[in-house]
Amino acid sequence: NATERTYIMMEARLGALFKSESEYSVLDKFPGEVLKGKKYKPLFHYFSKCAEKGAFQVVTDNYVKEEEGTGVVHQAPYFGADDYRVCTEYNIIQRDQAPICPVDASGCFTSEVTDFAGQYVKDADKNIIKLLKEKGRLVNASTSKHSYPFCWRSDTPLIYKAVPSWFVRVEHIVEKLLECNEKCYWVPEFVREKRFGNWLRDARDWAISRNRYWGTPIPLWVSDDFEEVVCVGSMAELEELTGVKVTDLHRESIDSLTIPSRCGKGVLRRVTEVFDCWFESGSMPYAQVHYPFENKKEFEDTFPADFIAEGIDQTRGWFYTLLVLSTALFGKPPFKNVIVNGLVLAGDGQKMSKRKKNYPDPGLIVQSYGADALRLYLINSPVVRAENLRFKEEGVRDVLKDVFLPWYNAYRFLVQNVQRLQKVNIFFSFYLFSLVFDYLSHRLSCTLQFLILFLSSCSNIN
Repeated sequence: NATERTYIMMEARLGALFKSESEYSVLDKFPGEVLKGKKYKPLFHYFSKCAEKGAFQVVTDNYVKEEEGTGVVHQAPYFGADDYRVCTEYNIIQRDQAPICPVDASGCFTSEVTDFAGQYVKDADKNIIKLLKEKGRLVNASTSKHSYPFCWRSDTPLIYKAVPSWFVRVEHIVEKLLECNEKCYWVPEFVREKRFGNWLRDARDWAISRNRYWGTPIPLWVSDDFEEVVCVGSMAELEELTGVKVTDLHRESIDSLTIPSRCGKGVLRRVTEVFDCWFESGSMPYAQVHYPFENKKEFEDTFPADFIAEGIDQTRGWFYTLLVLSTALFGKPPFKNVIVNGLVLAGDGQKMSKRKKNYPDPGLIVQSYGADALRLYLINSPVVRAENLRFKEEGVRDVLKDVFLPWYNAYRFLVQNVQRLQKVNIFFSFYLFSLVFDYLSHRLSCTLQFLILFLSSCSNIN
């Protein structure tokens, strides 16, 4: 082209870089697999030492799309799920190594990124483009619209970033999970084999820690080098290990407690993380009865549960966490029967949101069409088949118009005719009674006359 530079890119994406075919000439065509393993010079030198472990080489994968980009995708293993997966598969990073993450908790570049240290990653875009242009490494600068995650509370852009977490091992019990799942009766039945079964087959180790203040503290006390770890199993054990009377398990009451090291590492301190709330939800069968500290027999007599019910989204939530913990602890499922319903979504297919107000007021729906119309609309919808429903007010109105009003009119027609028949029957009954009365009166009169004549005759005979 006019720049006399050679570019390697996906043929389907040539139009993204060049306006017309006259701007470039094709020198060669080959599959991307040919480039596999080739080394390249990174755009920035900050982590050049990582080349010793396999970084800055071309790898291949099938998740790259023709609809966007150039077909050549930079892998940032600690900022994206696909990136992490690909770099792990090629042994560029190890699952248990410390993350290489030059972004702090505030979303700003760390001191390792010398040119942009302290800058918020989104604000640094223009400075990054400027530096690449100065170095002659910029091919094209443009803006494109694409799907991007935003915080549903604040509507601010999110940053995917790997953080150290505590995990529950799950991958080694996948077969046992599938076995326990087979013992449960699901309604609809296809959820067990399809959606839930497929999720179980691909189950990964479960990250149970969250970096928040409010939450249930994870009961792990560790040394500074994390080589010594003590998992505390009860309040009594915590009192014994710390020598402090414990009456409250919230963070502000126990974070200051330390445990003397048994390995000469000074003191052990509690990790800063709290439990993922889904870990607590999955613990519900045991936690609600304070098992195993209390109600041991009552729990064992009623576990597993006869029946539970929840939405289809809980195949990755409550249903899953219940099964994982029950299988790991007891080797059996936590429930015998489960009914799954679909989700009621807004008319545009999004989740109903109090903030967005993307749904009609339920009170007005009931006031306008009646609770029974709303009930029948939901009962006769895909929700009862574990499918999602796009809620529409017109659907409730149609139930009222096409079902309840015809039913009511038919019922009213029946009642009116029954009442009319009852009136006719009353008149007919009265008329019949009159005839019978007249007949009986006539018969009685004849009988009396006969009796009088008979008695007269008897008198004459005497």
